[in-house]
Amino acid sequence: MAENLNFDTLNTPGAVFFIFGATGDLAKRKLFPAIYSLYREGKLSEDFAVIGVARRPRTQDEFRQDVYSSIQEFGRYRSDLNAEWDAFAQHFEYKSLDINDIDGFRELREQTEQLEAKYEIPGNRLFYLALAPELFGSVSFNLMKGGMLDGAGWNRLVIEKPFGYDLESAAKLNEEINQVFKEEEIYRIDHYLGKEMVQNIEVIRFANAFFEPLWNNKHIANVQITLSETVGVEERGGYYDHAGALRDMGQNHMLQMLTMIAMEPPSRLLPEDIRDEKVKVLRSLRPYASSEEVADHVVRAQYTKGSNGSKELPAYREEDKVNPESNTETYFAARLFVDNFRWAGVPFYIRTGKRLPVKTTEVVVEFKRMPGNVYLGQKHSLEPNLLVIRVNPMEGLYVKINAKKPGSESEIEPVAMDFCQSCLVGINSPEAYERLIHDAARGDHTYFTRWDEVATAWSFVDKIAQSWRDNQGPLENYPAGSWGPQQADALLEKDGFHWWPVNGQDEDKVIWTKS
Repeated sequence: MAENLNFDTLNTPGAVFFIFGATGDLAKRKLFPAIYSLYREGKLSEDFAVIGVARRPRTQDEFRQDVYSSIQEFGRYRSDLNAEWDAFAQHFEYKSLDINDIDGFRELREQTEQLEAKYEIPGNRLFYLALAPELFGSVSFNLMKGGMLDGAGWNRLVIEKPFGYDLESAAKLNEEINQVFKEEEIYRIDHYLGKEMVQNIEVIRFANAFFEPLWNNKHIANVQITLSETVGVEERGGYYDHAGALRDMGQNHMLQMLTMIAMEPPSRLLPEDIRDEKVKVLRSLRPYASSEEVADHVVRAQYTKGSNGSKELPAYREEDKVNPESNTETYFAARLFVDNFRWAGVPFYIRTGKRLPVKTTEVVVEFKRMPGNVYLGQKHSLEPNLLVIRVNPMEGLYVKINAKKPGSESEIEPVAMDFCQSCLVGINSPEAYERLIHDAARGDHTYFTRWDEVATAWSFVDKIAQSWRDNQGPLENYPAGSWGPQQADALLEKDGFHWWPVNGQDEDKVIWTKS
């Protein structure tokens, strides 16, 4: 049925939220706290219900206690076991379900209709599949066969990454889902797109007259995107050894942030227009024509034994559920080019890895240096201007400029002007899953990935992965707790650049000097 969408409304429309995988880690850490935060902030109307779905048995009281414990441990807001909590908890019910049991889905439909009548919910249903991707297709078919899509309102499907392992598997998965759900009913979630400063990139670019005119190859020297993690693979060794850093982070988070930086201004601030511009960026990425080009532009590496200063860290091949002879990359860095009129010739450097010294996500836009043969450039070694967008865990915006050192006659030093988002709101900054669940319930696709985005990103990444498989290209090593292999530094040095230190990399926090 046609939807009447109003993205400006604060409250979500009345709906039943289904969380498949309700006893899993994602539901506990992210989804239940997100729903409670929306409720506490008045963004969730009283006409809602949540049905947790999983295989293991749970009574309604046990499930509500699970939700309470989750919110107490991971939520932005805490709650006492009082009347207010009881009123909220009554909206939660549980269904033990084998996802291959059609009769179980019919029972779920009856339970849903009872809740819709109780809370006067107009038949809107949002299905959040916090499940392994190989189950998406079968769950979608059984929702249809069990009558779960026959409500009076809208149906929406929210699915987590990874969306496939490569283009072929992603296309097969998409074909299965499309037999049940239309593209406009599918919300492919990438939680990085829900982060405050990622969403702020659009505003920074398009609402400031002194940025957008300079946002091109005439003024920008390079762009650097860093997504570093201090942890190893933890309990995900089996999955990670099959995926690696390229598929786990590169195909989604890294390329999504690149599209936000590089996209053209949309003709309208509507979801489809914004996503159109993101797809254009992905289609403009210069493909690597040969394995030699891949080796020249992409570095992959795996961590060996090391330390973080206080304790010894194991090598990747010593991690639980990892093949002791594994060639899976835990780090990759790449030089990318967006071949369009705005960005021709500007290198985009991206890097991500596990067991690095600092957990952070940052975008550094390095502007071209002032001419060295005129005026102050003749007497001083002027640093380039930088715009630093800090996404996680510190949220903020930093601009580096050159200024006269106070108390001197002519000495110039780099100084920073900063805006600290985290300092203003602290722990009460809305979490990414809150925004994205809220958007999905309102029908706003802006920060969800469309199928052609997914397919184009996989097409680009697959060529790199295929080159590695065919040629077993060099797998470099780096000690756990270090900043990766030297070859990643050389990737920039050959162009006359260097990686700018990220927040927390230097104890004195002087972030503008070369590392």
